[in-house]
Amino acid sequence: MRNGGTIFVSTFTAVLLLTASCTSGGSNTPPAKPPERAPVAKLSITPADGTNKVPPDTSISVKVSDGKVTRLTVADAKGHEVSGRASADGMWRPTWPLQPSTAYTVSAQATGTDGKQVTTQAEFTTMKPKRVLESGMSPLDGEKVGVGMPVQLLLSKPVTAQTDRAAIERSLTVQMSKPVEGAWSWVSDREVQFRPREYWPTGEKVTVVAHLAGLRVGRNLWGTKDRSLTFTVGPEHITKISEATHQAVVRKDGEVVKTIPISLGKPGDDSYSGVMIAQEKAAETLMDSATIGKPGEYRARTKWNVRMTYSGMFFHAAPWSTEAQGKRNVSHGCVNANMANARWFYKFTQRGDIIEVTGTSRKLQFGNGPTPWAKSWEDWLAGSALGKLING
Repeated sequence: MRNGGTIFVSTFTAVLLLTASCTSGGSNTPPAKPPERAPVAKLSITPADGTNKVPPDTSISVKVSDGKVTRLTVADAKGHEVSGRASADGMWRPTWPLQPSTAYTVSAQATGTDGKQVTTQAEFTTMKPKRVLESGMSPLDGEKVGVGMPVQLLLSKPVTAQTDRAAIERSLTVQMSKPVEGAWSWVSDREVQFRPREYWPTGEKVTVVAHLAGLRVGRNLWGTKDRSLTFTVGPEHITKISEATHQAVVRKDGEVVKTIPISLGKPGDDSYSGVMIAQEKAAETLMDSATIGKPGEYRARTKWNVRMTYSGMFFHAAPWSTEAQGKRNVSHGCVNANMANARWFYKFTQRGDIIEVTGTSRKLQFGNGPTPWAKSWEDWLAGSALGKLING
């Protein structure tokens, strides 16, 4: 019995020792490492901060590592934000070129893989061009015009390359209250015009903007100023002048309002036939034959003048030819009317009103003034570098 008890105690002690060994010893599994921190986003902007003489048509590049760009703005020194769009390649392009000689601030924000936001800024200044493209526009801002009035953009330097003409056309926007089909067309190296396919609708309101500031044209020639104008279209005035009847029939919105006896150009001084517009008005002007290469033939002051061509065809008062008016042609190429009728027509007429002459032997040449209606629609479209229709 004693020996059996001794064995029992030893076994129990061994179990206790084994148990103690298991609970007090370390594990063979290594302890877990603390999680690594996600990297912070890093932003870089091109042009770099402090860069000068940046071309106005430049793009802005924003690069980010370990994150994603969440916001990007470009503003001028007055805080006015510049419209633009970002692309997948990290480039930001302004809707229109930047202004020359102007300071800009780029502000970029990104969210890192650590979930935190970082921001950075860069300031740069655009270059001052040495060669400048100036411009002018017609009609006048706020003017009420006739249904045939084109928009004229006049340039200080010739533009001949199709790529440069296309760049200028892309810079032009036309907004209409009653959208109609229209197009730009080059009438010379220094002028591009816009006309609708048909005459403007009465009451139309048109806003035209030429985004020329910062536009590169040719080699180192830059636009420096945007142009804009808004005009409205008045009642439809269409005057049809017939050589056969020696009458001018004046219509307003389709209804005849007056028939005027007239005299056109005598043989050798024939008036132009074609669809013209009232280009400008002058209550009194000096008519001098020297301006058409015939010095000394005539020199007289005339009243109630409505210009129809650059070359000097007018609708005006001619009291000296009253007896011939309505019967035969005796003028030097102008449309003669008596004093009362010429005065009425002058007051009635808006710039851009349609004046159509028929029956003479001399045809109106395109470019003899704003003459958009001397071309067919197909020929007008052929004068566009883009061949692009605009629908308001």
